[in-house]
Amino acid sequence: MVRLPLTPAEVERGQRLGALLRLARGERSMLEVALDARVSPETLRKIESGRVATPAFPTIAAIADVLGLSLDAVWAEISRPEGSPGRNAREWLAS
Repeated sequence: MVRLPLTPAEVERGQRLGALLRLARGERSMLEVALDARVSPETLRKIESGRVATPAFPTIAAIADVLGLSLDAVWAEISRPEGSPGRNAREWLAS
């Protein structure tokens, strides 16, 4: 199977996802969050850094659950039109 290159929109969504998860993680260590979500710390690091722009849905669901983020909130943040203001993770956590 040949994997097609990511589009610029997919790369940007991956970067937004990483930033959202990093912010939501706050002071918690990457190791703690990864272990709680049952993913490897390396996987979480790659997602947070944007190196994995299209992670598997179960992976994101597990991380979002550990961080107290709803999947609706995650999707709304990463799929907003380019240049439009988004909410940050602290706002999502407060709502």
